[in-house]
Amino acid sequence: MSKPADTIYTLQFGLVCLSSFLFSASFNMLIPELPAYLSKMGGAEYKGLIIALFTLTAGISRPFSGKLTDTIGRIPVMAVGSIVCFLCGFLYPLLTTVAGFLFLRLIHGFSTGFKPTATAAYVADLVPAGKWGEAMGVHGVCFSTGLAIGPAIGSTITDHYSINVLFYCSSIFALLSIVILANMKETLPDKQKFHPTHLKINRKDIIEWKVMPAVVIIFLSYISYGAILTVISDWSAHLGTSNKGLFFMVFTLTSLLIRFVAGKASDNYGRPLILKISLFLLAISMAAIALADSSFVLMLASALYGVATGMLSPTATAWTVDLSEPKQRGKAMATMYIALEAGIGLGALLAGGLFIDDIRMIPVTFYYCTGITLVALVYLQFFYKAKASI
Repeated sequence: MSKPADTIYTLQFGLVCLSSFLFSASFNMLIPELPAYLSKMGGAEYKGLIIALFTLTAGISRPFSGKLTDTIGRIPVMAVGSIVCFLCGFLYPLLTTVAGFLFLRLIHGFSTGFKPTATAAYVADLVPAGKWGEAMGVHGVCFSTGLAIGPAIGSTITDHYSINVLFYCSSIFALLSIVILANMKETLPDKQKFHPTHLKINRKDIIEWKVMPAVVIIFLSYISYGAILTVISDWSAHLGTSNKGLFFMVFTLTSLLIRFVAGKASDNYGRPLILKISLFLLAISMAAIALADSSFVLMLASALYGVATGMLSPTATAWTVDLSEPKQRGKAMATMYIALEAGIGLGALLAGGLFIDDIRMIPVTFYYCTGITLVALVYLQFFYKAKASI
């Protein structure tokens, strides 16, 4: 393994951040347009599956990506994720039935099952332990910038050209992400050449139990994100927001601003404290979305949601690294992302099951998300403290 630098700001760190930016923009630029696209194909009742299927295969692939990250190396696993995004962008215009579309969402999910797992391990390898929170925060800024710009770009391309052009642009972004990976140095010591036996998974390869406190928080807090991905475009349109990607842009921009300091604050003041603050703000933002009666109020709620997630994400990721063993870092990251994808998928199913094109059910969806977030806060405040004192 490469010796961590005294600073996080190295060429390798810059390259991995740029690659993550392009990767996140690639798949997220599709999100605002997919619900309407599926409805036009006659699949309105399957909107909840747009995200749920994506997260299903992402979650299924995590044990494999975690094991491969710890055996064949970080960079090859990152490359697999980007390649899947590249291929799917060209296949969407070809598979134009509801069944074909849903099948592609399954396949597309493998991309986030691979790249983020290896990327988190790679970043942890590059920087000293005392700067993990700061590094995850800065990397999160780059990843989230892609998440923010992607939807806005996607809606603009679709409005001025067509959704097929949007699919091709998604592939181009993924291709650029792959090109950058080719110039990066591997950080895993004694990496092995790939062999089919590496794909054999047993129970001990699936979950890293040492990181479960962080996993519980991540699972419960990301249910709200699954709901947002599924119904926020419809809620935005109902409240008079013309650009379906505006909600995503607002919350991601506020998330970017707070990430610069949140990760570093967690290095200085501890992960649990920052997580408690972020969960409290997350619960308020969910209630605010439910109560929004205008586009302006919805954007304020979006900004607050961005602050909450901008604090939560790098802190929870750094906490996962804290709790893990260096030789099991890939598995630990995979466990964390399994929880994340499970939370998003459950949130998407919850929102899709409640909504079904009945706008009156969207506030109910976010009231549920408020309650679930408060459960996470209660766990961290009481159960985890009691557990930690044993």
